[in-house]
Amino acid sequence: MTFHDLFRRTSPAIIREYEREHSALPRSLSLPAIVLFGLGTIIGVGIFVVTGIAAAKYAGPALVLSFVIAGITAILVGLCYAEFAAMAPIAGSAYSYSYITIGEFAAWIIGWDLILEYVLLISEVAIGWSAYAADFLKLAGADLPPAFTSAPADGGLVNLPAVLLVCSVGILTWWGLKESVQATTAAIVVKGLVLGIFLVIGIPHINPANWSPFMPFGISGIMLGAAITFNAFLGFDAISTAAEETKDPQRTVPLGIILSVSIAIVLYILVTLTLTGIMPYYEYSSTAAPAVYALGYAGAHFGEALISAGLVGGLLAGIIVVYYGATRILFAISRDGLLPPVFMRISPRTQTPAMSILLIGVVASLIAGFVPITYIVELVNIGTLVAFTIVAVSVIILRSTRPEIPRPFRCPLVPFVPLVAIALCGYLIVVLPFITHVRFVVWMALGCIIYFLYSRKHSRIGRAGAEG
Repeated sequence: MTFHDLFRRTSPAIIREYEREHSALPRSLSLPAIVLFGLGTIIGVGIFVVTGIAAAKYAGPALVLSFVIAGITAILVGLCYAEFAAMAPIAGSAYSYSYITIGEFAAWIIGWDLILEYVLLISEVAIGWSAYAADFLKLAGADLPPAFTSAPADGGLVNLPAVLLVCSVGILTWWGLKESVQATTAAIVVKGLVLGIFLVIGIPHINPANWSPFMPFGISGIMLGAAITFNAFLGFDAISTAAEETKDPQRTVPLGIILSVSIAIVLYILVTLTLTGIMPYYEYSSTAAPAVYALGYAGAHFGEALISAGLVGGLLAGIIVVYYGATRILFAISRDGLLPPVFMRISPRTQTPAMSILLIGVVASLIAGFVPITYIVELVNIGTLVAFTIVAVSVIILRSTRPEIPRPFRCPLVPFVPLVAIALCGYLIVVLPFITHVRFVVWMALGCIIYFLYSRKHSRIGRAGAEG
């Protein structure tokens, strides 16, 4: 192996040709389905799970500004994603984009990062779902034992509902994409109703005095809040992973990204203002179900019951989309030879990557059952921000090195937009806790070991070069 091998690259044309010859994934998703697909993740984790903890521990009522900053960053990165998604409409997301522009080792690093990011996000949504399910059962008079609804570090034994949810979604994902999208669409309708109910019931209970002090943690708290809540916009990344199964991906994927992020920003602002207006921000420090907690605090118990019941079904959408994205990233990496071929094998019965689905399910269920949500949220965000930074860098590189490549969608104001996205993502990475950086470095070091012991020897491009 030479130093040059670390930077061996593929091209959009090669990837598209290989996809046509080898992909067994049919194109069946339209623009409305893609927008709903993205919103299935975006509307859920941020609004229904992370918002309360982020307000209590990081930004206070000024979390609304954190979401604005995170949303602006997401739109800028989304424009970069859109250029690549239209140019190379394939599964693999930032992994495939970095393979085209920077080289194989960078692609492996970002792919390894994305595996961590998606698995942790599955666990995060499952923990939030568990909190809402426990609250709903409590309102129905059937309390779950605390030992079986929280991780050991939070005083429990295992978060059993979260584990069972991950296993159930794994079965649904194995059954097939069309069935998963149908379930996701139904769940998004439910979440839309839940949002409407929450705002209608919650807004009259707002006490403006709860917005004072507005910035209890200062500017640094607002920025840390933006870093912590940034994973709430991960849905547009999931859209990109579905490019191989999208009709007219050059048009549909960019529009889907921009529309889903824009809708999410508006909803985040409305819900955050309502949550922090109903009750003091510091009261949310120990809950993964802030919406029902707020309505219970306000005495709106009927609304609390409706929200709990709706989100028990509604949060399914987010976990289905993220689970799907995780398995398709494993599929893409395995297809390139950087992981064993077992992860790209398609089940003849369901036409889905069965072993990828199984591995993701086992790991995510263990994390959901035994790891506190705060640790998961912080680690998800550093992975997300690193991946998005690489995509923005890749746009600048490919515009310079391959200007002749057809671009059905062009990111505007290059290099200004990518540079601002890089700066914002970089700053949000820096403000995350030091221990989060340590954990992330350990994971990436493990990835480097796997690359040099296995991936570089089995790379499809490397083998093709040796044979040629």
